[in-house]
Amino acid sequence: MSRYRPLQAKSSPYITPAGYTMLDDELKALWKRRQHIVPALSTAAAEGDRSENAEYIYRKKELREIDCRIRYLQKRLPDLTVVHDTPKDQGHIYFGAWVALEDESGTEVTYRIVGADETDARQGFISIDSPMTRALFKKAVDDEARVQTPDGERRLLVRNIRYTAGQ
Repeated sequence: MSRYRPLQAKSSPYITPAGYTMLDDELKALWKRRQHIVPALSTAAAEGDRSENAEYIYRKKELREIDCRIRYLQKRLPDLTVVHDTPKDQGHIYFGAWVALEDESGTEVTYRIVGADETDARQGFISIDSPMTRALFKKAVDDEARVQTPDGERRLLVRNIRYTAGQ
C-alpha cells in the first residue's frame, strides 16, 4: 500500500480575529501540555523494556501528535491575514458574512463564511474555499445560488446577509 497522497490545493490565508485568537491560544496550550508530557515520557522510558511498555508507547505517540500540530501552527499563523474590516458593500456576500439561506423545501439555515482554519459545521462556519461559498460569493438578498453537492444540485435562496463589527 502506497503512502502517496496527491497535493492538496492551498487554502486561503484569510481568518477572522476570533479565529486567529483561537489558533494562537491553541498553540500556547499545546506548549503547556507538552511540558507535562516530556517528564511523563522520561519516567516511562526509565521503567525498562520500551518495546512492551504501553505507557512509553502512548506518551511517545502523544508527544509526536503535539509536536506535529505545533509545527503546523507555527508555520500557518505567520501566513494568515486577519480580516478586521467589514466590506463597504454589506448588501453582498463576502468574507465574514452571516448568511441566512432557504432551500427548496423551505428549510432555513444560517452559515458564516470564515477562513479554512476555523471551519466548524456545528457552529455553521463554512470555509471560504468551499463549493457552497464559491456559489454564494457576491450574491445579494433574494438571489438564488446553485450549489453542486454529492446528492446533486441544490438551489438556495439568500434570505439575509449581515456582518458583525470587528468580525
